[in-house]
Amino acid sequence: MQRPQDIPSVYSPEETEAKWYPAWESRGSFKPRPNGDRTAFTIVIPPPNVTGSLHMGHALNNTLQDVLVRWRRMKGDAALWVPGTDHGGIATQNVVEKLLKKEGKTRHDFSRDQFLERMWAWRKESGDTILHQLRRLGCSLDWTRTRFTMDEASSRAVAAAFAAFFERGLIYQGVRLVNWCPRCATALSDIEVEHEERSGFLWHIRYPFADGRGDVVVATTRPETMLGDTAVAVNSSDERYAGQAGRMIRLPLMDRPIPLVADDAVDSAFGTGAVKVTPAHDATDFEIGARHGLPHERVIGFDGKMTSRAGAFAGLSIKECREKVVAALEAQGFLVKVEPHRNAVSICYRCSTTIEPLESSQWFLKTSAMADAAARATEEGRVQIHPASWAKPYVAWLRNNRDWCVSRQIWWGHQIPVWYCLDCGDYSDEKIRRIREDPAFKNESVKSILREGARRPIVQSDPLSACPHCGGTNVVRDPDVLDTWFSSGLWPLTTLGWPDETEALRRHYPTSVLATGHEILYLWVARMVMMGLALRNDIPFRDVFIHGIVRDKQGRKMSKSLNNVIDPLDIMKKFGTDALRFALVSQASPGRDMQMADDNFVGARNFANKIWNASRFVMMNLNGHRPEAIPLADRSPVDRWVVQRFADTLSEVNAYLTQFDPAQAARALYGFFWNDFCDWYIELVKPLLTGAETDPAGIAARSARQTLSEVLDGVLRALHPIMPFITEELWHALWSTLGTSPTGLLMDGPFECPWSDPLSDDEDRRGLALVQEAVTALRTVRSDMNVPPGKRIAVLVNLTGASSATKQRLSRLASHIVHLAKIADWRVVESGECSRPPQSASAVVGDFEVFIPLEGLIDFAKERVRLEKWKADAASSLVRDEERLTNPEFRQRAPADKVAEIETRRTETKAQLARLDAFLRALAG
Repeated sequence: MQRPQDIPSVYSPEETEAKWYPAWESRGSFKPRPNGDRTAFTIVIPPPNVTGSLHMGHALNNTLQDVLVRWRRMKGDAALWVPGTDHGGIATQNVVEKLLKKEGKTRHDFSRDQFLERMWAWRKESGDTILHQLRRLGCSLDWTRTRFTMDEASSRAVAAAFAAFFERGLIYQGVRLVNWCPRCATALSDIEVEHEERSGFLWHIRYPFADGRGDVVVATTRPETMLGDTAVAVNSSDERYAGQAGRMIRLPLMDRPIPLVADDAVDSAFGTGAVKVTPAHDATDFEIGARHGLPHERVIGFDGKMTSRAGAFAGLSIKECREKVVAALEAQGFLVKVEPHRNAVSICYRCSTTIEPLESSQWFLKTSAMADAAARATEEGRVQIHPASWAKPYVAWLRNNRDWCVSRQIWWGHQIPVWYCLDCGDYSDEKIRRIREDPAFKNESVKSILREGARRPIVQSDPLSACPHCGGTNVVRDPDVLDTWFSSGLWPLTTLGWPDETEALRRHYPTSVLATGHEILYLWVARMVMMGLALRNDIPFRDVFIHGIVRDKQGRKMSKSLNNVIDPLDIMKKFGTDALRFALVSQASPGRDMQMADDNFVGARNFANKIWNASRFVMMNLNGHRPEAIPLADRSPVDRWVVQRFADTLSEVNAYLTQFDPAQAARALYGFFWNDFCDWYIELVKPLLTGAETDPAGIAARSARQTLSEVLDGVLRALHPIMPFITEELWHALWSTLGTSPTGLLMDGPFECPWSDPLSDDEDRRGLALVQEAVTALRTVRSDMNVPPGKRIAVLVNLTGASSATKQRLSRLASHIVHLAKIADWRVVESGECSRPPQSASAVVGDFEVFIPLEGLIDFAKERVRLEKWKADAASSLVRDEERLTNPEFRQRAPADKVAEIETRRTETKAQLARLDAFLRALAG
């Protein structure tokens, strides 16, 4: 049995965290409880990449999930939180390729199987780092269900999904213009392409007509692609080019004839209204080329260098080619002018390399019908997005998305489960030779030969030994892998056992909530909904809880280049895990980015210390108290008030968490514990605890101790989902102090207290509100008038105009005001005339007034000087604020919260000036 005096005077997060996480895990508390009639509450973790180490984004996202899971577990639900990691595709392959580069090698120095052995070895050694760090964060994940997007079960599910889509005609192969990253050497889907505003130039180039009569000037931001131009286009309604369509143009530098075509896609307002058309290297031009039957000249290769079709510029990098093309145009008189120009450049979301639109043979998933079904799921309320402001752009994206390019030209990932038979396909001996000589398919054209020659592609995930059509053994598997987001899109299904009809799938699908950042709303969330509806005819989750991203105090994204990264592991070591969690949760307003710095964590650590110290004080002053059943009606108004305040707070917390607003829940608990419980209730009952006012064994003292222990127990329960370590430690200490060593764990619940919904007593509320208002007013006077904290004051209370209810409340509760305001002489005038004492300060409290004689408390002369200076400073501040608020330009440009802040300060300063005038008059009186 732990004694109160054994509780350390200083909280040690490191010791507490090391003690309780193993206890929770060893007791099996992270597993969902036996079903029975329990409601299933399920979350699947957004799987972090195996390359990852815990950063603030992970810490925020997983803390918010843990808050929800712990809350619902304590409320009695069969709560399941499934852990796992993502193989990371391009990102993970890049990590291993960088390691090979240090050895002077590339992946092509290995066979595919050899390279994948290196990948799996790296994954085994480093891939679970972040899972261990999530334990440090206190995440109550069911580790017995840990999954990996490339484990055996996931691979089987991915193959099953591909086959299902293929059989329905939703997956197809085609040669399209794709987003190509030369650095990663792979295609990317539209959503994996980011756009960055950059400063560049607009080159105006003269294209002469082939007959020598005149020319057309075109403007371009990419002069190197002109080598692949196959037309010049103008808008059919542009009068500047009326009657010119059909004329032939001589392409500068290449001396190749190309036509002038009329197409409504051309923006007449851009440049000269005439644009170069390069169907092989621009999405818009690709469509123009299709409408006019234009040929495609591919002058940029998959390696980011100019091809043989670029003529004299073949073999150059894009940057080198641009410089030489511009120089040649100028030398030959084709360059008209160059203008500075800012434009949005497409870049790879992984490595920031400029994207090249290139024609390539790829696999695509038709998403139109799938996306429409996903949009309807949100419009009909089956998938609800919180905050709701994100629903509109989410649905808009679904309504306007294009077919998804699902193939990637890397080796780490789910290899596409398609095989080709060289015996029964349309392959010449020369084509078969080229395929055999390039087993890694370094040359994209060889892959095109493989795919184009297939008559009947064979969809099968297991190794294929013989063709099911002809029995031949000359079979080759498609070399590409699936987009990482394909397997991630199946995550809610695969983690619960799909494609098998498992008990977990029946019990926990659809899952309850998905918590994620808005940056992957389209990349991931939309695709999970599409795939869940397509493969199981049901949504993958009912609610999507979107949080913002963690920024620095200046509102900038955290990055190593800015040297503003906050490492959550460092924060946990310095301030404790509970402090990190509370700081993040209390700032995580739904959908809004948050700005964090060390002071946020200092404040959270101070709160943790406050919880520790206040709890220790309560336990030190229980004096052997044992739980007893004291009806609320038999307790003091102060006891009933704090019980009611906590019940109200708990109701708010439940409502906020139900609405996916844990920040407000955290703030409500902070406000109750620090203000209502510590600053008011504990201070109000201290005389009872010390025996200064009454017998410590009497009913009032027993009632106070019972209330203290009950409310502290309730607060620890309510705070546990946010701050699990310190609350578990203190909860056990509390019950040990009360003479009962609990056999269970706080995290197992219940969340509510026996009197979570006590009978409301408005009289108790009004009475304590009066006490608080009076004490606050008297403390303000003491502070403003510089009355020494230790000096007791005299107070004259003028109740001549007060209501009978006020008089009764003061009569019943005056002792609390006397105690908290440090009053030596409390005199009340209820009727007749009440004269204000000379040289006294005053304050109005509700419908009565109090006077505080100042003689003997302060030095009047010094105080006059101080108050006059204070008044002058306040007046100057008011003038400055008035000037800003009456400036229309300031109101228009300043953020709304900044304007509100100054308006509030102006109101407070006016009230302060009124008080200062009153104090100065009192000193003069």
